Amino acid sequence: MRRRSPKSICLSPSDGCEIEWLLRDGRTEQRVARRGRVLLAMQNPETLVAELGRQTGMTRFGIWRLCRRYESVGLSALYDVARSGRPREISALERVAIEQLACCKPTAWVWK
Repeated sequence: MRRRSPKSICLSPSDGCEIEWLLRDGRTEQRVARRGRVLLAMQNPETLVAELGRQTGMTRFGIWRLCRRYESVGLSALYDVARSGRPREISALERVAIEQLACCKPTAWVWK
């Protein structure tokens, strides 16, 4: 089986610290944490991409794509890109008012 030559990525010290902080934080989304673990592992040139893929549940193609994306855009590669979609029809204040209305007790109705 032919293997790709090991390639490591170079994380800046501040990016490495940021990723480690995200991994320690209990509120980080799992997909962001998985991408962070992959980037930290890819710092080591002896990391086998196939083994890392089995550990993280990512494909080899996904790991290489994440590494290339990190090299081009930096730490924002951990997060999903904004997608297009239908714009919201109500504002944030209107949403809050609707949520408050839904959460309050109903007033007593008087039938005449």
